[in-house]
This record gives sequence, C-alpha cells and structure tokens, in this order.
Amino acid sequence: MAKKGISVWLFSSLTFIALLHLTEAISVLFFNNEIRLLQLCPFINEKLQAITPITYFWVSAAATFILWGITCAIAFTNPVETFLNKILSDAKTQGTVEAQLLEEKSEILDSMSETIESNNEILAQVRDLCAT
Repeated sequence: MAKKGISVWLFSSLTFIALLHLTEAISVLFFNNEIRLLQLCPFINEKLQAITPITYFWVSAAATFILWGITCAIAFTNPVETFLNKILSDAKTQGTVEAQLLEEKSEILDSMSETIESNNEILAQVRDLCAT
C-alpha cells in the first residue's frame, strides 16, 4: 500500500508540473507570451528555447494526459478487488474439478445400479423357473 501511495504522489506531482507547462503553452499560443518555464532548466535551456510554441503545446499536452492516465491507473487499482477476483477464479476452477470428479463417480454408480438391476431380473427369472 505504501508503494501505491508513493507512486500516486510521484505521478500526480509530475502530472501537475506537466499541467503547468500545458497552461504556459496555451498562453504562449494564444497571447504570444514568451516561454518562461523552460528557462528554469539549467543545462539545456538554450536548446529548449528553440522549441516552437506548437511543439511545446503538443508535447506538454501529451505528457499531461499520459501522466494523468498513469496516475489514475495506479490510484484506481484496488488490491482487495484483485485478491477477491483471484479467490473467485480459484473457486471456479476448483468447482470445475469437483464437478468432473462427481461426473466420474456418478458414472460408476450408474454402472453399479445397472448391474444390480440386471441381477434382480436374472434372480426373478430364476425364481420363476424354480417355481414352475
């Protein structure tokens, strides 16, 4: 559970940062502002300043939605539900095995019953022969 909490916290923080970049990209596109957040990167800010506003928008939008999807996938994974689904699938397979075992035993009981019925018929015939 702690790993899940840390993962949700990490990816939600990254999603928030990507959302800040997306908001800035929208302001750059619509209001012709300059890109300021990319200037905070210490080593590659010259290369990042060469990015066009359209590219900045699409990259930040893609990053935002991908990170948001990962965050939701992690946050909405319920370990209790996964455990219960595993138990139910195990119970179904065990039920199938037991049903096959009962089928085999019922075949044996059917053949025993047929044998007893045929023996009863033979005994009835022998009684009839002895009585006459």
